[in-house]
Amino acid sequence: MGEVSIRPAEQADLAVLAEVLGEQGFYEDRFTRQAKGLGVLFTAWCAARPVGAVYLWLEDAEEPPIRGHLPGVPLLNHLEVAPDVRNHGIGAALVHAAEDYLVGHGHALGALAVRTDNTRAARLYSRLGYRDWGHGTVVCYAERVSPDGRTISEAERCHVLVKGLPDNAPLASRTGER
Repeated sequence: MGEVSIRPAEQADLAVLAEVLGEQGFYEDRFTRQAKGLGVLFTAWCAARPVGAVYLWLEDAEEPPIRGHLPGVPLLNHLEVAPDVRNHGIGAALVHAAEDYLVGHGHALGALAVRTDNTRAARLYSRLGYRDWGHGTVVCYAERVSPDGRTISEAERCHVLVKGLPDNAPLASRTGER
């Protein structure tokens, strides 16, 4: 695997993101939100191929318990890495890019929700310093497109994890990483 670069998505990226990572409707929705300043769709690239993405949700949380306990706290959403390049640090690099963005925009806390059965992702987030928020699990909703083209909303039980972010210092200079 060659050098990986991370940047916000561009309109021209959407077709290839959907081709490689699937979920065209998801990426179109998140790019539209990004264009309105409601979030940032970070993408990881190896040469001209997308190998991962994460969306940084800057709107109020959709889930009432998260919105109530973490008002105004941005959420990392839908971290995905192409199966053939997992375990090469791409997921961590995407999370770091989102954290750098948050610090650069004055946020002191970031959060995310991870399905209770997604132990691989939970281990990654734990290694990156995310800790349980202390208010129990939350029902989150994931949308998927059925074979007949309908969008289906599915309930998922999730752990909510939070991480304090140091003030005004890019992640690389805070931790010596990268």
